[in-house]
Amino acid sequence: MDDQSPKKAPSAKPDGEMSVREAGKKGGDTVRERYGSGFYEQIGRKGGQATRERHGASFYEQIGQKGGRVVKDKYGSDFYEEIGHKGGQKVKQLIEDAKKLAAEKAKT
Repeated sequence: MDDQSPKKAPSAKPDGEMSVREAGKKGGDTVRERYGSGFYEQIGRKGGQATRERHGASFYEQIGQKGGRVVKDKYGSDFYEEIGHKGGQKVKQLIEDAKKLAAEKAKT
């Protein structure tokens, strides 16, 4: 076997069978190859619509708040300020880039 060939990850089970994780990855890779990566977006959207119909739109607000509390407890309240600043800087840069591009197109 040459050094350039891909190495198979060692199985988590001593008898050579696939672990649940390995089987899940293999299945996910097969689905992506067969249907494309957009397939996951489609089924996610359908699942979200079904959840909204079953639990109501306020369900998302509740789980968002719960997740926000967990993040706040883990990283502190300053974390939101930091990521908000980073997001604002990114938006600012995107706006500047778009203005430059529009100005260049207007010249031609």
